Amino acid sequence: MPADKIAQECESKMDKAVEHMKHEFKAVRTGRATTAVVENVQVNYYGATTPLNQLASLSIVEGTTIVIKPFDVSCVSDIDKAIMAANLGLTPQNDGKILTIKVPPLSTERRKELVVAVKAISEQAKVSLRNARRDANKAFDVAEKNKEISEDDRDGYKKDGDELTKKFTVIIDKIFSDKSIELQEV
Repeated sequence: MPADKIAQECESKMDKAVEHMKHEFKAVRTGRATTAVVENVQVNYYGATTPLNQLASLSIVEGTTIVIKPFDVSCVSDIDKAIMAANLGLTPQNDGKILTIKVPPLSTERRKELVVAVKAISEQAKVSLRNARRDANKAFDVAEKNKEISEDDRDGYKKDGDELTKKFTVIIDKIFSDKSIELQEV
């Protein structure tokens, strides 16, 4: 594989790690109502596991209430069960046609727990960065061994990989910091 392609693939993997972390952060509740908390809850719908956002329209009312309107009213109880099983700390109110979820304010203790959880997610993203760099470095070593690139080129690509890892680590730290501040706001 050409060295430039290896470097591009490494950067792509690092970018995907950051995007995955952002996606995971959306599901962390901040005390404000957001549909991202429930949209990927998996519902058993006629024997198939389906994300909630494909079974219902999700909206926010008055900034503190999530309203779930199923496209098929017969699956209201299935959605209710799935939200409870997802262990989000939210209890839906079921009127037979729609579900409403009042999002309570977070306690100080819960906020601290969520910061720890978000920190773990960001650390996992950093591990993904390092794994992408390690894989690229191995590929550069193989390319140098196979005389596809020189030893100096290999070292240059590895240095570029280190710089790229630092760049993405700074991005992850900034996103974590912003989410941590958001979680601690009252």
